[in-house]
Amino acid sequence: MPVGTQKDYYAALGVDRSAKPEQIRKAYRRLARKYHPDFNPNNQQAEEKFKEIQEAYDILSDEKKRKIYDQYGFYADNIPPGGYGVGAEAGAAAGPTVDFSGFDFSDFNPQDEKGAGFGSSVRDLFSQVFHRGREEEVEGPARGRDLEHRMRLAFWDAIRGTQVRITVERAETCATCHGTGHASGPAVTCTVCGGTGKTARQAGAMRFTVTCPRCGGSGRERRPCPACGGSGQIRKPETFDVRIPPGVDTGSRVRVPGKGNAGAAGAPPGDLYIVTEVEPHPVFERKGDNLYIKVPVTVTEAALGAKVEVPTIDGPTTIKIPPGTESGQKLRLLGKGAPSLRASARGHQFVEVQIVVPKVADERSKEILRELGRLNPENPRAELLRQGTK
Repeated sequence: MPVGTQKDYYAALGVDRSAKPEQIRKAYRRLARKYHPDFNPNNQQAEEKFKEIQEAYDILSDEKKRKIYDQYGFYADNIPPGGYGVGAEAGAAAGPTVDFSGFDFSDFNPQDEKGAGFGSSVRDLFSQVFHRGREEEVEGPARGRDLEHRMRLAFWDAIRGTQVRITVERAETCATCHGTGHASGPAVTCTVCGGTGKTARQAGAMRFTVTCPRCGGSGRERRPCPACGGSGQIRKPETFDVRIPPGVDTGSRVRVPGKGNAGAAGAPPGDLYIVTEVEPHPVFERKGDNLYIKVPVTVTEAALGAKVEVPTIDGPTTIKIPPGTESGQKLRLLGKGAPSLRASARGHQFVEVQIVVPKVADERSKEILRELGRLNPENPRAELLRQGTK
């Protein structure tokens, strides 16, 4: 076995051993973009570098894996932090002393008896060699993946809510194999291990007998289902009704439980999320749960005050224009906005006043305006001029 140095995951990512998780994450993202195969086509060196970066991040981004790596100098799934001693520092720990410091495992290419590589690293071999019979954590079948469906809605449908019929292509459990992925009939001898349930791997001068990755040690395997090809799922369109609640806006996500892809081996399906896009309205402008409109008023109404009728999503309502109202001034109507998805309350409606200057054609109207100017001689630009000459 050649003597050298072990894999240095910290050096692979270009960070110190004391680097924080955020520093590790940033370093990984930067290097992954640089060496990603999509950006380096037909570049074997970049592909190998990308694999090295992926492996380093897989260990250092996981707190438990990183602790094992820092303690032993390599990572194995079945070696807990402090579970096995390493040299004199962990002599009091349970289990045998294992010291691999000074050995270089990077040249090992685990192979089966026929010389075919398994694609597993040496740490996977030691994971099985040093397994002490502890019960492994086995996760259940994976839940189905969530799906997204984009939907364009009219303004009033978004405000009031609606029910729409949609068609979504989703993965459903195969009716032929009931999600197992296996064809009917008896199992056959495993084509990898020949029915022994074990395969031999070689790493340099070392040979290991491990559980067959194909049959899981049973020595038997089932033929794939002809309907789904062994996936246990079949994709097909499904049509159903969806209720859109009042108050959705552009970017809202409406969850439809159980309408995502089917889960594996009987696991529950994922969910469907309707992502809405709401068409604009010619009068109402929406910002969050608030609505905004612009209402024209006459010079007389703005100067003397008046009661004017304005539209709301509940129908016309009357508001009071205070005397002396200026153009651009906003008045608020409490609770007249859009329904909120987060609470039972509603937003507000804001009315922006826009003063409309009359078109004067007859002499009588002109004389009245001249008289108004003589009675109110103040210059509205006086303060502007004063500030501009300082």
